[in-house]
Amino acid sequence: MLENNRPDTGPRRLASGISLAVAAILVVVKLAAWIFTGSVAMLSSAMDALVDTAASVATFFGVRYAERPPDHDHRFGHGKGEAVAGFTQATLLAGAALALAAQSAERLFFPEPVQLLGLGLGVIIVGLLAAAGLVAMQTWVVRRTGSTAISADRAHYATDVAVNLAVLVALGVTRLTGWQRVDPIFALAISGYMLWSSRTIAQEALKQLLDHELSTQERQRIAETVLACSDVRGLHDLRTRHAGDRIFVEFHLEVDGHLTIDEGHAVGDAAEASVERLFPTTVEVTAHLEPAGIVDDRLDDRVALGGNT
Repeated sequence: MLENNRPDTGPRRLASGISLAVAAILVVVKLAAWIFTGSVAMLSSAMDALVDTAASVATFFGVRYAERPPDHDHRFGHGKGEAVAGFTQATLLAGAALALAAQSAERLFFPEPVQLLGLGLGVIIVGLLAAAGLVAMQTWVVRRTGSTAISADRAHYATDVAVNLAVLVALGVTRLTGWQRVDPIFALAISGYMLWSSRTIAQEALKQLLDHELSTQERQRIAETVLACSDVRGLHDLRTRHAGDRIFVEFHLEVDGHLTIDEGHAVGDAAEASVERLFPTTVEVTAHLEPAGIVDDRLDDRVALGGNT
C-alpha cells in the first residue's frame, strides 16, 4: 500500500526561507564586526555565519527538491535530497572548523590586541538571540514534519548558539583582564566544537543516504503490530529506511495458504494500515503476501550469516 498524502511542506519552506534570510544578515554584520575589532573569536562567529548561510542555501533547495513527487527516474520520490543537504552542511562546517583552528593557532603564538570590544559584545548578543530564536522555530518544525534538512539546520544553529556564547565569554574576559590570548584559546575550543557538531550532522545524514535501518525498538514495534493483525501467521524479511520526508517499510507477510486472493489482499491491507498508524510522518508500506510454512530463500537468513549468500 502506498501512502499518497503529501507531507506538510509549508512549515519546512517557511523555516528554510527564514534561516537563509537571517544567516545572510548575520554574516554581513559579523564580518564587519570582525574587521573593526580584529578578534579571532569574532572571526570564528563570522566564519560560522558564513557556513550558516551556505548551509541554509543547501537546506532551502534541498527541502524544495525533496518535495517533488515520484517520477519516472525517482519512483521512491526525492526525499533523500534533504539528507544530501544535511551532509553538505556537515562538510561546510568541518571545513570552517579546520580553517578557524589554523587561524586561532597562529593568533595564539602571535597575539594581537582586540579593538572596540563593546561593539563586538553587542553584535554577539544580537547573533545569540537570533540563533536561539531560529532553533526554537526549527524545533517546532522538526516535531511537526520530521524534516531531515531542517533537523540538520537546527543542529547547525544550536552550534551557533554555543559559538556565540563562547565568543561572548571570550570578549568579556578579554575586556576584564586585557589578556590577549584568551581570544584565540576560546576560538580553538569553538573550532573543536564545530568539528564535533559536523561529525554528528554527517552521521545522521549518512544513515539515510546509506539506507540505515530504523532503530531496533521501532522495528520491534512494527513486527509486533503486524503480528497482532487478524489472520497473520508470521512475518519475515522486514526492511526499513528513512528518506527525508518519509519512511519506507517492506516485509513478507505469512498467511494461511488456503485464503482466497481477495481474503489475503485484505489481510495485507490491514497489516500495512496498522504500520502506517505507528508513525506521525508519511509512511509507505509494502507487504509481500506468501503462504505460511513454505521454505524459501530469506533475507533474514543471509543477514544472520553476515550477508553471505
